[in-house]
Amino acid sequence: MADPADATAARSRRPSRGRRILRVVVLSVLGLLAIAVVGVVIWSQVGVMPAEAEPLAAVEADSRLSLEERDGSLVLEPADGGSDVGMVFIPGAKVEASAYAAKLADLVSAADVTVVIARPWLNLAFFDLRPLSAFTDAAPAVDTWLVGGHSLGGVRACQLAEDADGLVLFASYCAADLSASGLPVLSLSGSADGLTTADKIADARPLLPADATLVEIPGAAHSSFGDYGSQAGDGTPTISDPDMTAALTASVAELVAALPR
Repeated sequence: MADPADATAARSRRPSRGRRILRVVVLSVLGLLAIAVVGVVIWSQVGVMPAEAEPLAAVEADSRLSLEERDGSLVLEPADGGSDVGMVFIPGAKVEASAYAAKLADLVSAADVTVVIARPWLNLAFFDLRPLSAFTDAAPAVDTWLVGGHSLGGVRACQLAEDADGLVLFASYCAADLSASGLPVLSLSGSADGLTTADKIADARPLLPADATLVEIPGAAHSSFGDYGSQAGDGTPTISDPDMTAALTASVAELVAALPR
């Protein structure tokens, strides 16, 4: 005959029904979180817009500047290395970093600005929580730093702006309030932009300092700020790539010339 004491001890070693249910719930939640994380990672890699080959090749062949990978970012510098102003540039969502090299190249060669193009985690700037120093460390000789970004990258640039000497928005706007920051701010937009529209920029205008400079580039669409092809929901650009590059270079160079240093 079984010992009643042994049976009681065995029952006491079994998890209670409540504990079993809790374990199932916890494991289920962890499983769902794991599936969600994997799903986000996969989604972030699907539909990434690559750099167009010809503009990038022209940058690589330009003897006036150097282009290299450094600390996980793409760094463009004047060929002679003489630069005391830099700009950290945050790409738009799911746009390859090198897709911006050609549009920023003349800023490097003509205005002696070092440009560090970040590679956001998961190709999405809002997942990348690194501080500005994670990118400025790629060019330690530069003393004065702008931070800028295109589209969603500009939203992230606003969050990093408190550690910079100025902010440049490329077809973007802030979600953070910088109205009392005293920062020099340049907001560049396109008249044919179907994504970052004039209304959206106007709605977010109170978040910028009162003396921020806003420049609308005639004929520029959202995709005109890089070289990665067309984009769903965007307008049709009527500006040429050389004219777009010249407009960007002139506006940013004017801000650079006005920076105290």
